[in-house]
Amino acid sequence: MKNFTLTFKTILIVALVTCTTFYGQKKPVKNTLLFGQELRPESTDPDTGVILCGSTEYEQSLQANDPKRMIDAQFEAWIGPLVAAYKSTHSTESQEGGVITIPVVVHIIHSGQAVGTAPNITDSQVLSQITAMNNDFRKVAGTLGGNTSPVGADTMIQFALAKQDPNGNPTNGINHVNMCKDMWSKVDIEAIVKPTTIWDPTQYLNIWTIKFEVTNLLGYAQFPEGSGLTGVPTGGTASTDGIVSKYDAFGSSEFDDGTFILFANYDKGRNATHEVGHWLGLRHIWGDSTCGTDYCDDTPTSHTSNFVCNANIVDCNAIGNEMVQNYMDYTKDACKNIFTIDQKARMTVVMNNALRRVTLKTSTKHEAIPLFANDAEVKFDAFCSIEFTTCTIGSLTQKIIIINRGTSTLTSVSISFTVNGGAAEVYNWTGNLATDKFENVFIPVSSSFNGPMILTVVNANGVADERASNNVSGGTYAPGPLTYGSTDVVFRLQTDNFGSETSWTLKNSSGTLLYSGGPYVNTTDGGPLVIQNWNLPVNDCYKFIINDSYGDGICCAFGNGFYDIKSADGETTLFSSSPFTNYQQKVFIISSPLATNKFDIGESVRVFPNPTIGILNISVSPDLGLPTSYKIINAVGQTILDKLIFSENDLSIDTSALAKGLYFMRVAKDLNVATLRFIKE
Repeated sequence: MKNFTLTFKTILIVALVTCTTFYGQKKPVKNTLLFGQELRPESTDPDTGVILCGSTEYEQSLQANDPKRMIDAQFEAWIGPLVAAYKSTHSTESQEGGVITIPVVVHIIHSGQAVGTAPNITDSQVLSQITAMNNDFRKVAGTLGGNTSPVGADTMIQFALAKQDPNGNPTNGINHVNMCKDMWSKVDIEAIVKPTTIWDPTQYLNIWTIKFEVTNLLGYAQFPEGSGLTGVPTGGTASTDGIVSKYDAFGSSEFDDGTFILFANYDKGRNATHEVGHWLGLRHIWGDSTCGTDYCDDTPTSHTSNFVCNANIVDCNAIGNEMVQNYMDYTKDACKNIFTIDQKARMTVVMNNALRRVTLKTSTKHEAIPLFANDAEVKFDAFCSIEFTTCTIGSLTQKIIIINRGTSTLTSVSISFTVNGGAAEVYNWTGNLATDKFENVFIPVSSSFNGPMILTVVNANGVADERASNNVSGGTYAPGPLTYGSTDVVFRLQTDNFGSETSWTLKNSSGTLLYSGGPYVNTTDGGPLVIQNWNLPVNDCYKFIINDSYGDGICCAFGNGFYDIKSADGETTLFSSSPFTNYQQKVFIISSPLATNKFDIGESVRVFPNPTIGILNISVSPDLGLPTSYKIINAVGQTILDKLIFSENDLSIDTSALAKGLYFMRVAKDLNVATLRFIKE
């Protein structure tokens, strides 16, 4: 309810300097924090301990971390006049032109479980969630989303799973992704999961289902960003835009086919409806303060969040009852069934004006494209390929994913592949896949050396594959830990200011502890740089593990922590730190100098923005130094550009002349190569 005396709530912005996103935040009482912000007591059900929504705390952290992002008062100053203007000319229409359909991609994050085993939920569970959201947003009569309230609104916003992927290839809008980790912290979701998997947020609503490290959290959403406010630039959060849901709070038991994995009381799909409401600009009905405002006149002013479905709670103005049935309250799923006319107006204005929302109105990614009978898609399963937990060489196989994108049942596929630019090998698959079904396959590879691998579909069902644009994929093939020739290495560690949280060990293949350190002392400047010289015998494998007892790593706030392991002459970087939460491990082999393979520079190189429409930048870590050259290779293996690098000016590349599609960037540092993918739009 919009209060008659408007006062914008005071936002306490705690300075948060990070390496990637949120790393290093320290607070005295860990259990009271969410996204580095104080967890609001009204967010947690006092009876069950369930945290219904983390969107408010998440938005505070975005504001604290990004000075270009509007604070709440600025956003409301921007959107308020737009809503007023809209309401003065519209009554029940969502927008001129009718219903808005938003294309959706659902990224199901798992750690290798079979489909239907938590958290790798089934496609039918995903479909049930889309149906539930459409029933809720369209106020479909005869469904749980129907209501007879005089202020109940059909928002005229609906959702459809994508039928085109970012490259224009067919998809079912459901992306099962094995990221090899059982549970995810909020920090790593923002820094790793989202940027790694996101599809263009100007064309899709991205939804991630996941198993949270904070097991009682149901989900959170990224609030929209305004545009056009004089003097307040916006942007910087495109790589994280979307909603995140606990895997078993996504879907509706109303449509359970016997495969669903759902959490009692939150099993009707209303968690996603609530979070999409935030994604479209709605606030909690109590305004996140006692008798606060949600800027909607037709939602009675609520004292605080409601967890019990009691429709007789008198509102703050004593003129009616609180709207416990509203999707933006915290009651159980079975209680909720209403968006109001003013909430509809606010969401419509967001769709008409907000950054990355307005472009979704014209996105056609949910529209079907012509399909071919014989169309196999191949994907390199990159997420688990370069992290090792043991010192043994693998079975010289690479995991790939074969997907049927054709209308005919897929029974055979022939795939050609190369490793490190060597001779082509062929793998022939047989099986039985219906349209949009997939199979994980381990293909045998002759090479025992790590390096770039490119896969190409040669034929499907014994004939030439009829769609070339999804026939090529690639990544870093890594059958075992990388091998180095230097027996003398130098370890450096700079802790953050909370050195008492940091410890590390180095063990050989038999588990013998060779070196260790920590905990260190707490300081105000990160303390002295730790330097150790290690002499490591040849023909053995070593495991390095660094721990942070608080669970927020060492990089980069409160002391700019880092570590690296280099050859004694400093010419070769075995490993350098990347952001982590509780721990990070690196496994490597020391062999004779003549038996070494190329060291991995993949962790030290990235390209951005990706996708790109113009300038593509190569970013390298300071430890790596200036690369020596790069190549751009198209999806059929042709070299488009081959250039030596003489200065940092050569790290910015104009791609405007490239056709739209998938490309590979090979960045070389002397004899060492990193292969990265990018998309030209």
